Amino acid sequence: MNIPVDPFETALMIIAIIILTTIISRIITKALNRVERFNEDMTIIYLIRDIIVYIIYFIALMKILSLFGINLYGTLLSLGIVGIAVSLAAKDLISNLFSGIILIIGKSIKVGDTIELNNTKGVVEKVQLRTTTIKDDDGIISTIPNSTLTNNLFKLYKAPEKYRIDIMAGLSLNNDLDEFNEYIVREIKQLDGVLDNPEPKIYSKGITFEETKIKISFWIKDYNNKDDYKLIITNKIRKFVE
Repeated sequence: MNIPVDPFETALMIIAIIILTTIISRIITKALNRVERFNEDMTIIYLIRDIIVYIIYFIALMKILSLFGINLYGTLLSLGIVGIAVSLAAKDLISNLFSGIILIIGKSIKVGDTIELNNTKGVVEKVQLRTTTIKDDDGIISTIPNSTLTNNLFKLYKAPEKYRIDIMAGLSLNNDLDEFNEYIVREIKQLDGVLDNPEPKIYSKGITFEETKIKISFWIKDYNNKDDYKLIITNKIRKFVE
């Protein structure tokens, strides 16, 4: 093994390794995140991402240590890493890791499901190797150790296969309803994740001296993004009436 003796050269190599590792990790993360547009179940995607990122950082660590002549594999063996792993200090970490694998492989819960544990209720945002992240109706994020989920009773509300979004709006009497219907249906269908069947529908909900009240209904695959869809379509409606 050629160990650089120049401290400056060593520092440059360490910086290069860190930068390269960060770039590779971000590329992989972004690539896997794009799968969300085509895959309803992101749980296994998060698992794959975490495993790949952990492996990349571990390889980078080994490379950096090798610059100082440290053989990580041999060092771990000499320290008795197996004994350390099962020690009390690593008990919670190992328990959470195995619990995460059980939850993911067994598909006990998945992204989009709603769980309730100890008076805490929220939609599952991520199921990672060590923790599960949920978000409640107020947008508060809670992180739950996976061992807590496997060792305790919790309520599970499975995510619906499809979810209907209803948006109420008022159109000026000067607005053409047929033109609006054609416009808003076209805009809705252009959004990723909107279902073609059932098709988007526009309903009349009454008329006053000032406006026509309407309801816009369409179906999506991802319940978690319902608020984003509502915001997008609401902005489209405002652009039409302005």
